[in-house]
Amino acid sequence: MRSILRLSVCVPALLPCAPLAAQDDADAADDQRPEIIVTGRGLDPALSTSIYATTTIERETIISSPSGRIEDVLRNVAGFQQFRRSDSRSANPSAQGVTLRALGGNATSRALVLLDGVPVADPFFGYIPLSAIAPETLGQIRVTRGGGSGPFGAGALAGTIELESADPGATGPVLGSAAINHRAETEASGVVTQRLGSGFAVASGRWDRGQGFFTTPADQRVPATARAGFDSWQAGLRGVAPLASDIELQARVNLFRDERTLRFHGADSTSEGQDASIRIVGRGKWQFDALAYVQARDFSNIVISSTRFVPVLDQRSTPSTGIGGKFELRPPVAEAHEIRIGLDYRRADGELQEDAISAFTGRITENRRAGGTTGNLGLFIEDDWQIGPLLINGGLRADRTSITNGFYRAVTPAVALVSEIIAADRSDWALSWRAGALIHATRRLDLRAAAYTGLRLPTLNELYRPFVVFPVVTQANADLRNERLEGFELGLDWQPVNAVVLSLTAFDNKVEDAIANVTISPNLRQRQNLPAIKARGIEGTLAARFGQVSIDGSLTFTDAAIRGDGAAIALDGNRPPQVPEFSASLTFGWRPAAGWQVAGTLRHVSAQFEDDRETDRLAPATTVDAFLAAPLMGRLSLVLRGENLTDETIITRNQGGSIDLGVPRTIWLGLRYGF
Repeated sequence: MRSILRLSVCVPALLPCAPLAAQDDADAADDQRPEIIVTGRGLDPALSTSIYATTTIERETIISSPSGRIEDVLRNVAGFQQFRRSDSRSANPSAQGVTLRALGGNATSRALVLLDGVPVADPFFGYIPLSAIAPETLGQIRVTRGGGSGPFGAGALAGTIELESADPGATGPVLGSAAINHRAETEASGVVTQRLGSGFAVASGRWDRGQGFFTTPADQRVPATARAGFDSWQAGLRGVAPLASDIELQARVNLFRDERTLRFHGADSTSEGQDASIRIVGRGKWQFDALAYVQARDFSNIVISSTRFVPVLDQRSTPSTGIGGKFELRPPVAEAHEIRIGLDYRRADGELQEDAISAFTGRITENRRAGGTTGNLGLFIEDDWQIGPLLINGGLRADRTSITNGFYRAVTPAVALVSEIIAADRSDWALSWRAGALIHATRRLDLRAAAYTGLRLPTLNELYRPFVVFPVVTQANADLRNERLEGFELGLDWQPVNAVVLSLTAFDNKVEDAIANVTISPNLRQRQNLPAIKARGIEGTLAARFGQVSIDGSLTFTDAAIRGDGAAIALDGNRPPQVPEFSASLTFGWRPAAGWQVAGTLRHVSAQFEDDRETDRLAPATTVDAFLAAPLMGRLSLVLRGENLTDETIITRNQGGSIDLGVPRTIWLGLRYGF
């Protein structure tokens, strides 16, 4: 019962996921040596995973998304939210923040996103490069809602999204897919897995390109209006090798580049990255997980005037670097205890380089630079204790955070100083904790309760980079304080019959010193620490299996409000920007025969507000998506996908009536091999 409930909203994988044997059985017998098994995964999830509100998405669901995008997979998770409703083809990359539990904020992520244990957020902006994550390379996604402790817990203010690569048994030697939609946009991907001695290597690549759709409504288009064109690619190489019978080495290199055009001709953005990591995992009596990583990222963006339709800002480069690592140890201790001890470190530095351009003369009027360094050193300890039907968890974390070398400088082309900010260096220590318990009340019912705190540093983007989305100017704020979370939750996991699992969680979370884009005058905002954002609500998930038919559903109802005083008193009681009150999804699946797969998803998001004053409303949206895979011959299948089949109008931005739209009806036809 317990293992079923820990995966209460999973879609069971129908593809084999067995680890790769380093030697054939016969060779092992001849050599009389123990068989070496490498998996490419980290240590097993902690026992306490079942205490907290956790959703696990299996590979079958990940690779059957109607859009083929990772954000579409995550939208079916209760409480998951992007900053805007746009997908990763039609959003500005720097706006791709993700959060959980309706905690709002700005485009920076309040949820920690890990790929094989490595944080993937951009070091400067804090957004998630969604187009650089290829769903076909993943084997499982685990989403834990609520403040995090443990490794990299300082970034898990709203929760943690753990992406795990597929092992060789799931991908087979070769995977390939290609598709085209009715706008002649294309996507292609491939994964090649090769046994290398006792280990294995995986090479993968993906390329998406197309003219895009008009994000501007027909009645607001002008000759300068452009489609949301996109051209992105990703390439990765991953290797796993045994160092001993119970120790394995994992290494990864990932490269990506994403080019987009938004709203007007010439409004081009480019994001690119080169990431590398190395990891050593020990599964012996003294289990350990040692990880080191480096990220090199860059972002550029051209802003076009919405009145004269010429460039007014050239954000020509934003180079940034992230380095970090962790060490986690699980020593053998007293029976029924599982203890995790460790430390982690993250450092981000970057610099904005941009030119302001006169809309009348086309000449550069200002050269601007801004940047700095943030750092975080964390020490953590957690203990899981099983006492009969009762499971108890307690964790403590200490973080030393630092913000240094911060500056903003604007000069004229003649090097005359226009404005300058030299921010004082600062550092601090903070304690975070979490505790929870789960009791197996009956054979089919588990009850759980948890409380926790959390921490998030402001990003370099929030501290030092101003920006304009005409006509609104948003100023940076070098004096921003760390965000702190306090929360608790009560939940149950119920399996009334073998084929049905239901989970419900009631939560109450509060983010103190919440960083938000605060309106201070018409068309002028500034990033400020609000006294608090409070969110309380109910999350529910359903998973049912009846032979060849499956039903998966989730819903979230949240009462979220800003707590304002002083300069933010006008915001007191308002709903945080971009936060819906209600969201739900329901997916029906059918597998009538081997190789066949049919699925349809109904999704609804209630109304949201664009701004903190609740003046610009985003209407609710209800969409229908569909997926069909039909075998042709051998491992080759025909795939038909449909996004927003009812062609619902999805408003993603509304600033004083200036509107952007999300994806319209889109039909994809393609082939895939090996899936």
